[in-house]
Amino acid sequence: MKNELVLVIDFGGQYNQLIARRVRECHVYCEVIPYTQATAAEIQKRHPIGIIFTGGPNSVYEEGAPKIEREVFSLGIPVLGICYGAQLMAHVLGGTVKTAETREYGKTNTFFTPDCKLFSGLPQEAITWMSHTDYIAALPEGFRSTAHTADCPVAAMDCAEKNLYAMQYHPEVLHTENGTAMLKNFLYEVCGVSGDWTMGNYAQRAIEEIRTRVGDGKVLLALSGGVDSSVAAALLAKAVGSQLTCIFVDHGLMRKNEGDEVEAAFSKWDINFVRVNAQERFLSRLAGVNEPEKKRKIIGEEFIRVFEDEAKKIGRVDFLAQGTIYPDVIESGAGDAAVIKSHHNVGGLPDYVDFKEIIEPLRLLFKDEVRALGTELGLADYLVWRQPFPGPGLAIRILGEITAEKVAILQDADYIFREEVANAHLDRDIHQYFAVLTNMRSVGVMGDERTYDYTLALRGVTTTDFMTADFARIPYDLLQKVSSRIINEVGSINRIVYDITSKPPATIEWE
Repeated sequence: MKNELVLVIDFGGQYNQLIARRVRECHVYCEVIPYTQATAAEIQKRHPIGIIFTGGPNSVYEEGAPKIEREVFSLGIPVLGICYGAQLMAHVLGGTVKTAETREYGKTNTFFTPDCKLFSGLPQEAITWMSHTDYIAALPEGFRSTAHTADCPVAAMDCAEKNLYAMQYHPEVLHTENGTAMLKNFLYEVCGVSGDWTMGNYAQRAIEEIRTRVGDGKVLLALSGGVDSSVAAALLAKAVGSQLTCIFVDHGLMRKNEGDEVEAAFSKWDINFVRVNAQERFLSRLAGVNEPEKKRKIIGEEFIRVFEDEAKKIGRVDFLAQGTIYPDVIESGAGDAAVIKSHHNVGGLPDYVDFKEIIEPLRLLFKDEVRALGTELGLADYLVWRQPFPGPGLAIRILGEITAEKVAILQDADYIFREEVANAHLDRDIHQYFAVLTNMRSVGVMGDERTYDYTLALRGVTTTDFMTADFARIPYDLLQKVSSRIINEVGSINRIVYDITSKPPATIEWE
């Protein structure tokens, strides 16, 4: 992809992906690389139009703390340091970083110098999100302080002559007011980007590149029905049409009607679509299994075996495609396209599929970009905006042993919950919501008779990155409506609870 490039240098900060996402939201292409690869020579070779240093957990003056070569600041490329990145810039260029007498964490009232390019057109006072113990005690030569708080004299600094800028706070998090606007000012006012990164441009270029690479070869894709694999299928279909074979293994543990929806979504595309209905096969393997990790392992292994059976029928395959996205690449540290993503529906495939190369058409994209690309390609909305769904499916939303009866109960209850959330127009505001069938049974009364049935848990969360999440404040009236419908329309459930635990300490899923 020949787009303008911004390099995000990762110093171990928890928000590195979020910084990259904010840059992409400004229509600028960026890549995250570890500081160990960010030598001056390597940076120069990649011709970035700008550089951003992330935060990190270390103190710059400690032995073994992440460092950067001083030469990086002499390349003539604009640099923005964030949190640890700001302190590192000060430290390397001759300033002083010390432990603060008063630490700053959380929302902090901050005052800005209006003639700094980062704050052009923005209020001179706003809330920022601080998270630091150290502070810049003495500025490097040629720098000035461009923002301060009651306890931090250098909340931001710049050396405009050399296009070097820094912020002690985190502009990438939503808690910082005007944070994205500050990043946009760095990109457009300092780096001079044109904003050439859009999903329309990406789709056009990706299709052309796939066609050139594949030629008249055959492509095989394991289609899980999730957002990533569905968008990958749509992109490949646009590029090579009938040269693509999608094998959709329906393990019978999907949400209600989803198998049919996936098949319907691709019925009009010029591809070879193979659906394998394998619920009985999976349930027989899961009989008597209660332990969550064992469930995952069984489902992953059986998925591969089913896929293997179907792949053998196809014969020669030139390219194996998978829906790897950019966070997978960052988290694994893998820069080699030939590394197989460890995932329930692709792990181990090269052992038995004879192929030349792997195609990962989404490996440059974040999840929100994948959704935007799906819309650009004309993929059905119900696939593009599908709720995140674990590979093992409902098997890990049914606590205890999995049976066909339990699967049907949960599918019906979960469908009602999702339908009512959508009817209330909250389906885009609540980032993930689903039902869990617990293995707890309790006494109830229905029609003047005693019941002893299952307890169903409802879960809804809001999040920006899925690393942390807060429980969604779903209106009581909506919860009451969902509860009433489930009790009346779904058998074997007589009690419904709502999970009000955040992540951490809990996880989003129950198993």
